[in-house]
Amino acid sequence: MLRRKKSGPVKGLGELEQAVLEALWQIGPATAEACREALAASHPMKDSTVRTVLRRLEEKGYLTHKVEGRTYVYRTAEPRQSVAARAAKQLADRFCGGSLEQLLVGLVDNDVLDAEELERLAHKIAQRKEQKP
Repeated sequence: MLRRKKSGPVKGLGELEQAVLEALWQIGPATAEACREALAASHPMKDSTVRTVLRRLEEKGYLTHKVEGRTYVYRTAEPRQSVAARAAKQLADRFCGGSLEQLLVGLVDNDVLDAEELERLAHKIAQRKEQKP
């Protein structure tokens, strides 16, 4: 059975929550034990800690789980890019009056994007313009 919290606003992530989410994006669906092992080198945790983090991530809507036998298998609810896009929208809402353009201009003006990234972004924008009537 697959369970998912209803979609809503993205809630903030703590450092450990972010690490667990990153691990699941890398390794794919996994048990709590597999998550703990994947993070052992960078974030050693007790089994109870990783289970708590997984439960919180599911409550926030970042993860879902299915039960296989008596074991929960967790998976990300959305791809990394979708979560990042929502987080960028929140930044724009919070600091740029909701303007994604202002956010992007700020990234460009402050040299956050290098020339290669700007070129790829320009290409993506041109492709999107061609697709729309």
